[in-house]
Amino acid sequence: MALSTEQKTKMWAMLNQTRGQIGLTAYKDYIFGILFYKYLSEKATHWLNGVLRGENWENVYSQDSVKALNYMKKNLGYAIQPNEFFVDWKKAIDTDRFNIGMMTDTFTHFNQQIAFEAKNDFEGIFDGMRFDSADLGANAQARASVMISMIELLSSPEFDLSGSNDTVSDIYEYLVAQFATVLASDMGQYYTPKEISNVMARILTFGREDMEKFSIFDPTVGSGSLLLTTASYMKNSGRRGVIKYYGQEKDATPYRLSRMNLMMHGIEYNDININHADTLESDWPDGVVDGKDTPRMFDAVMANPPYSAHWNNKDREDDPRWREYGVSPKTKADYAFLLHCLYHLEDNGRMAIILPHGVLFRGASEGRIRKALIDKHQIEAIIGFPDKLFLNTSIPVCVVILRKNRIESDILFVDASKGFEKIKKQNNLRSEDVEKIVDTVINRKEIEKYSHVATLDEIKENDYNLNIPRYVDTFEEEEAIDLVALGNEMVTLNADIKKAETDFLGLLDELAVTPDTKEIIEATKAVFR
Repeated sequence: MALSTEQKTKMWAMLNQTRGQIGLTAYKDYIFGILFYKYLSEKATHWLNGVLRGENWENVYSQDSVKALNYMKKNLGYAIQPNEFFVDWKKAIDTDRFNIGMMTDTFTHFNQQIAFEAKNDFEGIFDGMRFDSADLGANAQARASVMISMIELLSSPEFDLSGSNDTVSDIYEYLVAQFATVLASDMGQYYTPKEISNVMARILTFGREDMEKFSIFDPTVGSGSLLLTTASYMKNSGRRGVIKYYGQEKDATPYRLSRMNLMMHGIEYNDININHADTLESDWPDGVVDGKDTPRMFDAVMANPPYSAHWNNKDREDDPRWREYGVSPKTKADYAFLLHCLYHLEDNGRMAIILPHGVLFRGASEGRIRKALIDKHQIEAIIGFPDKLFLNTSIPVCVVILRKNRIESDILFVDASKGFEKIKKQNNLRSEDVEKIVDTVINRKEIEKYSHVATLDEIKENDYNLNIPRYVDTFEEEEAIDLVALGNEMVTLNADIKKAETDFLGLLDELAVTPDTKEIIEATKAVFR
């Protein structure tokens, strides 16, 4: 069952009440880490209840700890020792036995009990929490006090994770969105508005919702929201092994958050492949077999990369990702990200990438790359969105839809910049706006002042410039002015003004003139004569 607005509001209010003197940036690492550990604890407890059939985990562990832990690792990818579950921390608090060392020991043991095949999914996932950090307090007692407040908060009914996966994922998604909102400069770049995610996901999965095997890739994965939204439109997304999730992220915080996010949506660790590296510096997933480059390809690729980022473009001409198109300028990596995505796309796959509008018309090396993409017929559609949709930037963006081996040479242009609602300082796409965009793209509709399918000849006439206003004319003519009617109206208005002045002067003449009012009355009459 989805969280109600009242539940969400209460959760956020409670969270803010408990954070005390800790800065919100530091606080988020602990609250997400502990919430995720609670989720893993409850998942392990549920699994133990099913396999032990009434036997006590502590007793089983005491008989053969290595065998017991290995069995749990084989099934879950991780293992938790007795007395180190989330509920054990709460019991220790209730009996005044809790100390900060309990958490330190728990995470040390957890890191030692990760299955080899799950290393990439769990290793370092709790590194954002430092229990000796001054961020938590000046001494062990102060730090324990902060941890107690968090554990008690997450033990409240509002943070109950025992329900369906939908409830768990709703809680996590809500907190990610809230932290991204209040920490826009820190987390905003890792969060893609849900409405844009939905537009991209529906286009990427259209006609392929029933596929038994589907692989998706986000090379700037952030919090993982684009992967999750795309998968949500696949009919078999709840079955293990149907969808394989791949992503890469260079920053440590979102690298941890994305893995937590995927697992708290019920995705098994062996379906998750998230790598920690710079996408442009380190081409992944990639490999060399018998001396030949053999990159992994995906059914759908989606990305919201940093806009116009600086990058090291030196000696990149022979990199297979950019060899056929050219190298992006060092001050604008937009096309470097686009070409990386395209390189890892299956021949029959589809990709969607969010970029600044500059990629549509900038010249020099970007112009040459754009021309190559157009001549290869690989750009399928371009959607222009309103400004102020994102938390970390007010600029308007576009979404470019591409396919690798497209026969058709035309490009659909959609100007969706006028459809939104304003909420405080942000603009939001409404459900009807999303529906119109998706329907237009999927059915390649031409709608006056909204969309246009441009032929290759039209694009060549525009010197390969893809700026949306060149193809979608949104100009609204102003209503013609009737000069005769306007003249008559002015004559009538002047007559009315003259009559009002005459009536006013008549009223002044009727006033009794005294030494005190004489000067004021004469001055007023002079104004109207």
